Amino acid sequence: MAKTDPYAALRIKEFNIFLLVRFVLVFGWSMQFIVIEWQVYSITKDPLSLGIIGLMEIIPAFTMALFAGHIVDQKEKRNLLALCIAAFSLISFGLFLLTWDKVVGNWSTTTILYSIYALVFFGGFLRSFFGPTIFSLVALIVPKKIYPNAATWNSSTWQMAGVLGPAFGGFSIGWIGVHWSLCIIFGLVLLSFFILLNIKRKPILNPKIGEPVIQSLKEGVNFVFKTKAILGAMTLDMVAVLFGGAIALLPVFAQDILKVGSEGFGVLRAAPAVGAFLTMLVTAYIPISKNAGLKLLAAIFGFGVCIIVFGLSSIFWVSVMALFFSGMTDGVSMVIRQTILQIKTPDHMRGRVSSVNSMFVGSSNELGAFESGITAKFFGAVTAVVFGGTMTLLTVVATGLVSPSFRKLDLTADLEAHEKAD
Repeated sequence: MAKTDPYAALRIKEFNIFLLVRFVLVFGWSMQFIVIEWQVYSITKDPLSLGIIGLMEIIPAFTMALFAGHIVDQKEKRNLLALCIAAFSLISFGLFLLTWDKVVGNWSTTTILYSIYALVFFGGFLRSFFGPTIFSLVALIVPKKIYPNAATWNSSTWQMAGVLGPAFGGFSIGWIGVHWSLCIIFGLVLLSFFILLNIKRKPILNPKIGEPVIQSLKEGVNFVFKTKAILGAMTLDMVAVLFGGAIALLPVFAQDILKVGSEGFGVLRAAPAVGAFLTMLVTAYIPISKNAGLKLLAAIFGFGVCIIVFGLSSIFWVSVMALFFSGMTDGVSMVIRQTILQIKTPDHMRGRVSSVNSMFVGSSNELGAFESGITAKFFGAVTAVVFGGTMTLLTVVATGLVSPSFRKLDLTADLEAHEKAD
């Protein structure tokens, strides 16, 4: 195999534009999420309300996922993403209005809270389209032989936005308040829309345009369950994310346990993304396709350990470091998973496979938030986080024992085949 070029994907102009779009969009999205988390918990002082935010997003995201994948495979990807961003801007503007005294000054707290939940619900509907569309668009911008490198930079950009968005959101709450923080988010979403227009429209590679919906959905699901590498990666990550949902309870830890205020909340929220970002920069130079299965198991095991340490800590900087290392292990997991999906998925099925992935992994973030909220409500935040980390460790051990083929998964041969094909 030829020597790895760590900047291969960055030599493609449209991929750089795509990364800029994703950075601005994720920055705004992640900033919005923690601003709303902070606002909702400030209103209710109930950890269950944080779980309800996750539930309001997962219901539409999960139920619409397969249908969204079918639509993505049938439509042109650039324009579909532009439509999603335009709709997302309406959500951001709505949240901005819901925190404006001139608009909701006479509204009851319950009405405002339910209105926020409604917009989060609409956001979950949109999210079912975002993932498959972005996943499919990347594959139309870069050649197959550099998918792993593109996955590294794509994930790194996502994580960098995840670092700066929450951190800036936490500080902006203290500096300018929730209302004007949401105004900034609305502007960022509009900016990402106009940057996206610099990417050309892409061809539709699906040979079955107009295929019946049920048949299309069945084909996508069957492909995932027959492809053991994809199924194993999705399942493992789903359970880890489901039970490792400490992030959802960060407002509780920041306000009631560590007592560090909105600025400390921003630091805690950004710490995992900092770790993940640094890890993924390293993977651009040191490919992790060899022994990918074993590395994925090790990474998620390390993630579970970090979550347990965070749950038990009552010292701010110990908590920050635990979250930082959880991000490092999660970064390895993310790159491996994205590489498996890109390499093993045919072009005409990317939307549907990505939708199944969002049902497994993406939706489990919100379901994990709900699970954490419920557990914290009845047993306390510390118990909820430690329980989640412990379940993650048990999942990794069980997967390693019952699936020796997954432990031996190696992507080197697949990459060599793509290099020869290109």
